[in-house]
Amino acid sequence: MAPTVAPPSTSPPSHPPSRSPSPSPVLDRRRSSASVILRSVLEHGPVARSTIARLTGLSPASVTGYCARFAEQGLIREAAVPRRSGGVGRPHLPVDLDRSRFVVGGVHIAVPYTTVAVLDLRGRVIAEKRLWHQGTEPHLVLARAADGLAALLTGVPGRTPLGIGVATGGWVDPDSGTIVEHPLLGWRDVAVRDPFEARTGLPVHVDGHARALVNGERLFGRARGSRSLLHLFVGNVVDAAFATHDQVHYGPRSQAGAIAHLPLTGGSERCDCGRTGCIQAELSERTLCRRARERGVIDSSNPMHVVSAAASGDPSAVRLLVERSRAAGLAAALLLDVLNPETVVVTEIGAMHREDCLGALREAVGPGRAESVVPTSFPESVLAVAGGSVALDVLYRDPLGFAGSAAA
Repeated sequence: MAPTVAPPSTSPPSHPPSRSPSPSPVLDRRRSSASVILRSVLEHGPVARSTIARLTGLSPASVTGYCARFAEQGLIREAAVPRRSGGVGRPHLPVDLDRSRFVVGGVHIAVPYTTVAVLDLRGRVIAEKRLWHQGTEPHLVLARAADGLAALLTGVPGRTPLGIGVATGGWVDPDSGTIVEHPLLGWRDVAVRDPFEARTGLPVHVDGHARALVNGERLFGRARGSRSLLHLFVGNVVDAAFATHDQVHYGPRSQAGAIAHLPLTGGSERCDCGRTGCIQAELSERTLCRRARERGVIDSSNPMHVVSAAASGDPSAVRLLVERSRAAGLAAALLLDVLNPETVVVTEIGAMHREDCLGALREAVGPGRAESVVPTSFPESVLAVAGGSVALDVLYRDPLGFAGSAAA
């Protein structure tokens, strides 16, 4: 399915809560104008400035001024060949993102490994590496990730890194750059920003992976243009995020989206909280792999081995994946009942890789709503995109401030 192309929202872009004073109305308007103009270039480029003005409702003079500043910073460039509009008048020089100059670093901290990556300004992964954890002590995991990312960034010569995004599951406070609580890693009040800033000297932004993927989908994915968007992440961690009109909901202390202990109809898995049938206990990849080992499908803890077994025709593997996707559909239906979003994006390995699993998920959601449910737009690099999207979201909502501070 091709991305839905729509004019970017002219409402103020989404942002995590901040303890810093609110900007002045003039500064806020400038930031919003810069954001919608660069978003137009992202979504429609190469695009004429006159088209940007028409799409955004901003004056041609304002669009020209902001585009000049973006060009000075190296965020955009003019196309080499001008275009005529209907063969009449002066030719237009379309502008497009300059993907050859800047990159961002992306980090995703999962339970068994950390993914480090380099992405361009369109959210495309240039380089990626998986670092398996050798113990889960926070300082060791973060130091190794910082070293691995620094090595990747030096491996893309000619590109200037603008910043780093770090995403993970659990309870994350973007304002302080802290993982407040990640039960599966055993982390509490872990300062994530500092090790990466110390190692690279770059600005670092931190957020939960479900919120990060909402931003990735609205910027680069098939859900672009949706007025309301729910993302359901089903990995070892199971959590969710919700956005309306480009505004991601954070809630008090950025704790929104914690759905791990919601009850799942028909669930039988015993949860660490002492109850039975909690969504995370039932859908976790750890549960999937344990069940696959019990049935002799795999002898590892890698959920992709279950996918490979299903692709080879193992009926038990197929059944496990389809059952899990159907249960994920029940979880999505529960959230749909509460939030009623226009689009639901699900990151779940069965639905990502198999049509029968996607069908089972949609069937569980129910008729009339099934077509609103789509798998992630980034099946081959979803964790890398999650990390990179944290930084890219900041860039696109405040391009002049973000690029300027990074250059400084």
